[in-house]
Amino acid sequence: MGWVNAGLASGRGERTICNWDEDSLTLAVEAAREALPSGVDRSRIGTVMLASTTLPFADRSNATLLASALALPTSAMTCDVTGSLRCGTSALSQALAGYDGRPSGAAKSLVVAADRRMARPGSEQESRYGHGGAAVVVGAEDGVARLVGRTHVGADFVDHHRLSGEVFDYSLEERWVRESGWFELVPPALRGLLEQQSVQPSDIAHLIIAADVTIGRRIAVLSGIPEDRLADSLASNCGNTGCGHALLMLAGVLERARPGELVLLVGFGQGVDALLFRTTDALSLQRPARGLSACLADRREETLYTRYLSHSGLLPVEFGMRAERDNRTAQPALWRKRSQVTAFAGGQCRSCGTVQFPWSRVCVNPECRLTDTQDEHLLSDTLAQVKTFTEDWLAYSPRPPLVYGNVAFAEGGNAFLEFADFEPGEARVGSAVRFVFRLKDVDRTRGFRRYFWKAAPGRGA
Repeated sequence: MGWVNAGLASGRGERTICNWDEDSLTLAVEAAREALPSGVDRSRIGTVMLASTTLPFADRSNATLLASALALPTSAMTCDVTGSLRCGTSALSQALAGYDGRPSGAAKSLVVAADRRMARPGSEQESRYGHGGAAVVVGAEDGVARLVGRTHVGADFVDHHRLSGEVFDYSLEERWVRESGWFELVPPALRGLLEQQSVQPSDIAHLIIAADVTIGRRIAVLSGIPEDRLADSLASNCGNTGCGHALLMLAGVLERARPGELVLLVGFGQGVDALLFRTTDALSLQRPARGLSACLADRREETLYTRYLSHSGLLPVEFGMRAERDNRTAQPALWRKRSQVTAFAGGQCRSCGTVQFPWSRVCVNPECRLTDTQDEHLLSDTLAQVKTFTEDWLAYSPRPPLVYGNVAFAEGGNAFLEFADFEPGEARVGSAVRFVFRLKDVDRTRGFRRYFWKAAPGRGA
């Protein structure tokens, strides 16, 4: 797009983008799975907060759908948080406030922030916006970081806006946003918080500001914090991922932080959130199995700009008659089979141990065939491999070919599933796969999105 915007012609670096079947909700599910890996007791999650400025549903609880995909307790309180790019840090602050004075052992909160912001082709936003999400688990007992103090400033300063129903942001002049917004609102909030907590600016080990590095450096100077304490903005290999970017940067900081360090987290958008944390001794014991660096390394490169435009809905592509179909969702059936569809729950026979999907009253093991012996068995985190597959160039797919086939679970049993993220010719019998929560299809007639689990290449493949 350098022909229309000369500033883009010399652009370098990368930014994260969604595949056609990903959106803010699927990003949130994947981020939450990183925060709640297999083996973690999810029954202790009592609150689920989903922050996003690009929620797929305006009138359906996105957080409840997130909780259902994660098979969290139905007793968990779910809440959508939206309205500005500050909603990620605001949701985290609200969750932390709920643990003031609460005893150890109380139910935990899951805070997830994710965005898939759209940008006009050739715009500055297109070169800066990334897609991504991050998740944090908050509880009363000590974790990897403890909240020291926080402050909040509400200010209806409009640096950009997007009306309901619109696709793209309208951004105001950058210099004015920097001078009148970032530089006037953030430094006083940071100085006030540090003074309140009797902390010297030089004591801050990590300053997290989800903004361009030039903005971050100037804010550090105005706040008295050494510039070398500024965290990596991830602009070169990720882009700004919206309301979850501050939490994403926090994840990156916690990968290399040491116990006892002060971390200052800043959220900006119609005001300021400033949260001061101190890392604990648990940091070296509770590091996630996969941190931010591993997630960025587990990449699939998109080199076709027109395919990116098509997947974003910005380039109408003629798929022919094969794309003409009614995608109406049978809501009663979806409700009856919600655990199978949304949580990817199969069954396991209590008598013989056979795993099967979908669940049924009768065990599929021909040597068992007992009735009503099935216990719910979650398959989303199980290991699996390709048993059979088909690359179908005739069936409709937004990213041809449509790849599908039988997947064999490590603990036994198999399922016929659609594949995701496979390049043509990449699938092989015996290939390791993992399962991802993705968009199945869109009912444009009735304005509804259907989600299901798909088989994706195993990590490192």
